[in-house]
Amino acid sequence: MRVWIAGAGFGRGKVLDADEARIPVLDHGITVGDGVFETVKGVAGEPFALTRHLRRLARSAVGIGLPEPDTALIADGVRQALDANPDIPVSRVRITVTGGLGPLGSDRVGGELTCVVAVGPLGPIAPVVDVAVVPWTRNENGALTGMKTTSYAENVVALDYAKQRGAGEAVFANTAGNLCEGTGSNVFVVLDGALLTPPLSAGPLAGITRELVLEWAGGQEADIPMAALDDVSEAFLTSSGRDVQPIRAIDGRVLPAAPGPVTRRAMEVFAERGAADMDP
Repeated sequence: MRVWIAGAGFGRGKVLDADEARIPVLDHGITVGDGVFETVKGVAGEPFALTRHLRRLARSAVGIGLPEPDTALIADGVRQALDANPDIPVSRVRITVTGGLGPLGSDRVGGELTCVVAVGPLGPIAPVVDVAVVPWTRNENGALTGMKTTSYAENVVALDYAKQRGAGEAVFANTAGNLCEGTGSNVFVVLDGALLTPPLSAGPLAGITRELVLEWAGGQEADIPMAALDDVSEAFLTSSGRDVQPIRAIDGRVLPAAPGPVTRRAMEVFAERGAADMDP
């Protein structure tokens, strides 16, 4: 694998073999998780929805108090990284921006940002997935709510909890007892024939695939009490790595259809529109 890196002594950016791309051990992204990131799907060397991802990257960085990153520079880094890995037909493009060098504590010194673009293979999407509701809640009023930060330990713990129970994704409620999101996905459900997903005020990340599904396939934002999951007839996850993935079962309760008709339409519309426009 070859990666693109800027900052951390590499100036405006350079492509290197992964084992040559070093960042300082005192990078604030390592010591305190002070950073933001994006995961972009690459198809035949072209990034999908890169403009939207970079817009969210900048919003997340500013939202946690980092300087706004140079998204034009990063876009060029994405292109260089994809060109340097031509043998990966469907790729996971990981863009990471950290606060750069910092002290061992939480203070920032305001130095140069570290920016890394890494490209690896993205495996095939499983046709269906089971999900497990975790016993911890998302804080919809937290300082990091809505920001895609590198502080991901909570998601690691939650996903491990779900996998120990035979599920492929974990699902969180928020502190109000409503559906929030998965560890790396947004959740859509069908209740009484209506396609619903939690509003951003409920605390989920503003997912790019979520955004496109709402634009292309319709659906409504609505607070969804966790108890209502017992009544959903269909459900699916969305993310850059999953596209639209039907949920087969929630906490062991098998849904009537996976995919059902509403989910199938969302899958078809997303596949058709996504193939027609790589930067929607």
